[in-house]
Amino acid sequence: MSKKLIVVSGGSRGIGRAIIEIFAQNGFDVLASARKEADLKELQNHITTQYKVNCFIYAADLAIKQEVAGLVGFIQSLNRPVDVLVNNAGSFIPGNIHEEQDGVLESLIETNLYSAYYLTRGLIKGMIAQKSGYIFNMCSVASLMAYPKGGSYSISKFALLGFSKGLREEMKPYQVKVTSIMPGAVLTDSWAGADIPAERFMQPADIAKTVWTAYCLSDGAVIEEIVLRPQKGDL
Repeated sequence: MSKKLIVVSGGSRGIGRAIIEIFAQNGFDVLASARKEADLKELQNHITTQYKVNCFIYAADLAIKQEVAGLVGFIQSLNRPVDVLVNNAGSFIPGNIHEEQDGVLESLIETNLYSAYYLTRGLIKGMIAQKSGYIFNMCSVASLMAYPKGGSYSISKFALLGFSKGLREEMKPYQVKVTSIMPGAVLTDSWAGADIPAERFMQPADIAKTVWTAYCLSDGAVIEEIVLRPQKGDL
């Protein structure tokens, strides 16, 4: 019996990598996408050596629609079902709406929303046909509340949560689960250079363990939305 397959965008570092680790540890084959091929090759070597599973990699900038299509084509060429999709690709540019440079909104919408929209559309028909599958959309507490310097990032994450909610309703008849994950501050590269103690952050492994726990529920249950924050609250 072949292993199950998880597809993770933004999979080479941070939360995406932690999710890959826990699924590979539990016997999943992995397909990871990110922009930098060198990072992906390092991940591939680590995962295949450490966990003895297959790790497929595909370098792409998923803010570009044509590159999402290339990733979808690569996945389809494997000729095997996708059991789990994690839409984790994203970027953060701080700023206020009235002060942001022109183009910031478009950039963040393309990366944080369109990447998930087009990748999901490319893979969802297979899940519908097999009447099984799980989609995790990496939203944010910024999907729930606006804050200073959140600007277009918060707009894009509100939109991603709306996408995720709509998809959840559409997939109910097909036994495909959809969960929106809304983490607060996680110690990743997004916070590089911030003069904040590490203990004020959650760890990428915290998010990965939460995703795995949600995945492990019975077929008759789904956690629709998960909000996680540092123990001492938002930064």
